[in-house]
Parts: sequence; C-alpha cells; structure tokens
Amino acid sequence: MRLVVNDREYEVRHANEALLWVLHDELGLTGTHYSCGMGKCGSCSVLVDGVVTHSCITPAASVAGRAITTIEGVATRGHRGPDELHPVQQAFLERPLQCMWCIPGHVMSAVALLERNPDPSAEEIGAAAGENLCRCGGYNTVRAVVARAAELAREQP
Repeated sequence: MRLVVNDREYEVRHANEALLWVLHDELGLTGTHYSCGMGKCGSCSVLVDGVVTHSCITPAASVAGRAITTIEGVATRGHRGPDELHPVQQAFLERPLQCMWCIPGHVMSAVALLERNPDPSAEEIGAAAGENLCRCGGYNTVRAVVARAAELAREQP
C-alpha cells in the first residue's frame, strides 16, 4: 500500500495498523505522539487532506492515496523554504509550554485552523485548542501562541 506523507510517497507493509504506528515504526516519523490511544487527547494528530485526524485510531489503509502531513512536514506546508519554520512553529518557540507532550496536536490543529481562516477570532482559536488535552494546563498559553501565529502568518509576504 502507498501512503503520501509530507509530500513523499512511501510503500508500507502494515496497512491494517493504526496510522500512528505506521508513521513511527515503518517511516521513522516519531514527532506524532501516542498518549490516550482512543483519539481523545489530540497528541497523535496529523492532517489528512488538511483535516485534523487522530492517527492512533485511523487505519493506515483508510488514508491511502490522501495527503498526510505530520509535525515533521509542517515547515514546508504552503511551499515555505526548507529552513523556514511555519508561523505556528515559530510562535511555539517564542512561548513554549512546560512538558511539550501535547505540542504536535496543538500545532496540527493550529495549522489547520489558520489554513481555513487566517484571521481567527478568540472563540475560534479556543475551539481549535480545546480539541487537544494539555497535561500541564497550558491552554491560555496555547491560545496566545495561536493568535501570535496568525499575526506572524499575516506578516509574511
């Protein structure tokens, strides 16, 4: 089975496995985190055709031929240069959270939100951030970071 991950095509053997484990074990993309295993916390989030998807409960076979973006592929999303961070990544570097375990999910949710709406309201940011659990309780920081990412994105040429 073929998967398109971060704009690269891969032949994978374990089509019946959860996408998370195919990403980790077959492709070596370990930035997507495992946490609850039930699709409730968001740490395993990836984008499939631009939509936030919980990779821990998504069979790899169900996303064959679709565009999958992991945390490793965010920097190049939108045809940025290979050394240029996505505004969401830059904003999280400016104001990191305590343990960072939830960051992949928050980054993926924020990227999807800003692609849908480059100027989201506080309520829209809160709704997108609320889809991910943070063990440290950094929700106010996450909201501020996503608002900052929107500013950074608008400043880009």
